[in-house]
Amino acid sequence: MENRLICICGPTASGKTALSVALAKQLHTEIISADSMQIYRGMDIGTAKPTMEERQGIPHHMLDVCAPNEPFSVARYVELADAVAQDILSRGMIPVVAGGTGLYMDALIECNTFSGDETDQSVREKYQRMAKEQGNDAVHACLSGIDPESGKRLHPNNIKRVIRALEVYEQTGMTIDEWNRLHKRPAPKYTALKIGVCPAERETLYDRIDRRVDQMLVDGLLEEAKHLYETGALTGTSMQAIGYKELLGYLQGNEPLEDCIALLKQRSRNYAKRQLTWLKRDDNIHWIYYNNGEDLSAVLQEATKYLQNYGVQ
Repeated sequence: MENRLICICGPTASGKTALSVALAKQLHTEIISADSMQIYRGMDIGTAKPTMEERQGIPHHMLDVCAPNEPFSVARYVELADAVAQDILSRGMIPVVAGGTGLYMDALIECNTFSGDETDQSVREKYQRMAKEQGNDAVHACLSGIDPESGKRLHPNNIKRVIRALEVYEQTGMTIDEWNRLHKRPAPKYTALKIGVCPAERETLYDRIDRRVDQMLVDGLLEEAKHLYETGALTGTSMQAIGYKELLGYLQGNEPLEDCIALLKQRSRNYAKRQLTWLKRDDNIHWIYYNNGEDLSAVLQEATKYLQNYGVQ
């Protein structure tokens, strides 16, 4: 069977889970998560990991694959998710890949991640420090100064790619485009049918995000965050997960709970904006915009029609 993936993307709280499960049921297939925080065990409520009820009996892969204090890379994600995709394809099904981490999804489709592990780490660390102390725009300005073409193409928030381009230039004297031409990347391993889902109005999306945070708190987010902090589980990458660090002030007795909740909602909305910026650069995504109050069936109907145009029944 052709190496095909159905990719469901969109910002946080846009309805990716519901659509991916509905499609997987309809197509009798399985789901591969593309979420950089749902890989961690014990980080369930804060990462909006689909519950067993929400999964509706559909097998979900790439959830709970490592401990929060365990190092995990894009390359490791690709290694594991590619093996899962090949297994699903070998059983005559097209995998549905769903999640909000565009980098993970793109890396799986390509199956050739840039790691930079073979390069001088000090260059990368220098620019990572600069990003932390001066912001992504300062690092991006460095790139624009030596490689204007890449500076135009890469968004400042795509900081890993920006730093990678600076690494290559400092160590080889070549722009990233020159380097890639000399070391031509293979064609993507998978053909992806990409569907983006999002409310038509930004305010509807923000309202969905705020209501999701409220529901997370009802479901026990504070208790989950408290347990993770007290056991020292949150370190490294997992510490970056929105939904936990924002509550730290309250858990330590330094901030009122209302302020921490407001911060969590604000950062979640900011994250949704960054996700949309990342996704909007991809012209291959077929976007389905829905209105407030519109039910899943209308979105599913449009997604089904789009897939049928490409022979997916």
